[in-house]
Amino acid sequence: MSINMSTAYTVDVDYHELCGALAAKSMQPLWRMASTLLTDVPLPTTEAWLWKWQTILPLAKRAGEVVTLDRGGDRRVLALANPGLDGLPFTSRTLWSAIQYLGPHESAPAHRHSPAAIRFVLSGSGAATSVEGDACTMAPGDLILTPNWNWHDHNNAGDEPVVWFDGLDLPLVSTLETIFFENHPQETQDIDGANVSQDRFAAPGLRELGVPSQPAHSPLLRYPWVDTDRALTALQQRDDRPLVSLEFTNPTTGGPALPSLGCEMHRLRPGGRTATRRTTGSSVYCVFGGSGTTVIDGEAFEWAAGDVFVTPSWSRVDHQAHEPADVFAISDRPVLQLLHLYAEEELATPQEVERTFVPAGPETVVAEAVT
Repeated sequence: MSINMSTAYTVDVDYHELCGALAAKSMQPLWRMASTLLTDVPLPTTEAWLWKWQTILPLAKRAGEVVTLDRGGDRRVLALANPGLDGLPFTSRTLWSAIQYLGPHESAPAHRHSPAAIRFVLSGSGAATSVEGDACTMAPGDLILTPNWNWHDHNNAGDEPVVWFDGLDLPLVSTLETIFFENHPQETQDIDGANVSQDRFAAPGLRELGVPSQPAHSPLLRYPWVDTDRALTALQQRDDRPLVSLEFTNPTTGGPALPSLGCEMHRLRPGGRTATRRTTGSSVYCVFGGSGTTVIDGEAFEWAAGDVFVTPSWSRVDHQAHEPADVFAISDRPVLQLLHLYAEEELATPQEVERTFVPAGPETVVAEAVT
């Protein structure tokens, strides 16, 4: 069986009328847009941008005074909205990042959603993120995973506010039109224990006998700063490179901790400048300590502790620390690698600095109540 072409007829219109007829029938001619769809190199709409901690923190504190954590809002979050994305509250086309503030003796109710999330703790103590009954301690420098569709809530039993960096694959999941969200029937979920996943994976190469592997994400939910710091120190002592880096991985597979979010920690020693590289995919960096400069496509971004900045896909990037610095980062690399779309290259010569980024004011920080 085949389509009978003999019954087809030709529409008697000129070129412009043809284009109009196509538009009227919800069609578009490829010949008029091929050059914008199939470009020689990636042309991201994400802009290189930086948000200053000294701008974010006062707004977060004020949100702690005027925004309640009632069911329906659930979270006190400042989404870092990229100005190149037409008002969307996303940091890049694939990555959401935000600063979340939880006051003393507050709880953010339990819910779950299809986007996966991470929490990188910046300041404060006394809080825990509960994930599927595992109350994960939150201390500065800790990385906490909340894999997709896992129940999670945040609880601060301490006497000081806790502030952390949120990273989600929300823009990617939204683009794929696969968003699901559900509130837990209780305000907070029942707890099985504290740091249960750490007890089951107490040391490299060891896990509790009989505990099954998680095919989709790391079964280790908390990556303590003490372990990350120790590993970075060991790497840096081996040579004098300006930058050493770690990837947070699934201890049972060696793959990424989350299948849709790459999580990295970088340590820079002052003085040396890294090679200029570019990769497909975007990255969002959160400075945990120290200060330095990152050059993105010829523009210098001066950063310090608490600052957050984003690098667009295929942008030229290099880093230089002014003092010893630790920088956490998320990326969409795992997704691109899975789809065989990841590419990287190192430039033969350093890029020139043509201009310096001037940080924007508080209007670039958008208050949102999600994650």
